[in-house]
Amino acid sequence: MKKFRVAFCGTPDFSVPTLDLLANHPHIDLRFVISMPDRPAGRGMELKSPEVIDYAKAKKIPFFQTENINKETDFLAKLKNENLDFFVVLAFAQFLGSEMLTMGKLGCFNIHTSILPKYRGAAPIQYALMNGDQETGVSIQKMVKKMDAGDLVHFHTVSIAPTENGGQLYTRLKYQAALAMNDFMVKIIDNKIEYTPQDESQISFAPTLKKEDGLLKFATKSTSEILNLIRALDPWPGTYCFLNGKRLKILMAESYHGKISPGKAKNDMGSLIVGCSDGCLRLTEIQLEGKKACSDKELLNGLKSEIIISES
Repeated sequence: MKKFRVAFCGTPDFSVPTLDLLANHPHIDLRFVISMPDRPAGRGMELKSPEVIDYAKAKKIPFFQTENINKETDFLAKLKNENLDFFVVLAFAQFLGSEMLTMGKLGCFNIHTSILPKYRGAAPIQYALMNGDQETGVSIQKMVKKMDAGDLVHFHTVSIAPTENGGQLYTRLKYQAALAMNDFMVKIIDNKIEYTPQDESQISFAPTLKKEDGLLKFATKSTSEILNLIRALDPWPGTYCFLNGKRLKILMAESYHGKISPGKAKNDMGSLIVGCSDGCLRLTEIQLEGKKACSDKELLNGLKSEIIISES
């Protein structure tokens, strides 16, 4: 039985189910796991390995950690001698240079959590939610130097639930990525890989998110835009505004029947109401700077001043 000699490039917990699949696949000979270096983490700022390295150590799979794989001349020479069939790349956080891209007999295959060419970039899960999409998916593309631009070799769609948040969709898609890899392995084993160029006219991007992307602009955004942003950025980076000059995290919100001017806020019988461009929202679960998370009613009970919601 032929076994394909493979190296895996990945970093966070999102990559682990696919790595686990490859490590246990009867047609895969997993030669190396490649990842980022250990980083300080937690209150004690002790060095912590990426989750894929923890997995590799536990399973005694050879591994290599580096800030830039393209500069590791000695290791790349070692990889060449491995006579690899292909690389699998998932959430690696590094671009691969020409030497890596052409090393495997079949090349390098990247797993991406959207239906390419939609949402090329680092945050496709969050952008699908921000835009209120009803479905997303998993794509596998043969990597080229241009980001997420290679020919598609496999994809499948995944429905998005109406109230699903970023953390929930992240968890589902990390397992869907492994399922996609399993399906792609069937094509590899049967020598039935088809390469489909991406439609360049349909490209959209999902760039890396920053904390400030979570600022809620109630006065100019619709209720659906605000609700989509809240769920998209849960749990990271989270959404916020300012209440009487203090940072207020918005953990949950819902549509509300009342009327209020866009950008204004009020206490409506124990409910914290904020006006949007087309209606209003109730901020049901919130966390004021320096305080514990609580309901809007609990916050309002201890608030004696006028309610002013702002963007700074």
